[in-house]
Amino acid sequence: MTLLPSNISCVAVVDDDESVCRSLEKLLRAAGLQSITYLSAEAFLADDKGPGFDCLIFDIQLGGISGIELAQRLASAGSLTPVIFITAFDEPNVREQAQRIPCFAFLQKTEPAGAVLAAIHQSIDQGRRLAT
Repeated sequence: MTLLPSNISCVAVVDDDESVCRSLEKLLRAAGLQSITYLSAEAFLADDKGPGFDCLIFDIQLGGISGIELAQRLASAGSLTPVIFITAFDEPNVREQAQRIPCFAFLQKTEPAGAVLAAIHQSIDQGRRLAT
């Protein structure tokens, strides 16, 4: 497991669109956050050397395991790391599924950068409060 200084938050981004991963990585870096990107849920699950994450950002529609299924697997395994879903397709039934997991936020990929960063920072703060 990679160790980071305790004052640097690390965010996992799982999206099968490389341009979305690059954009989020740049946004997070500019905000002083560390990020690791994965192009699939399977790649995320296979990474046993990644650091402990403070926030997870999952695309809903991935090529193999969906973002919702990935979050369900992690929740079933006892993960308390906050999950933020991002999607290009905001469908009410999918939003309901995501909120049942539960998720911290459900965002569209067109959200302004400030709204995305606010959700990330709030989720990290909440996750740290729950961990203590």
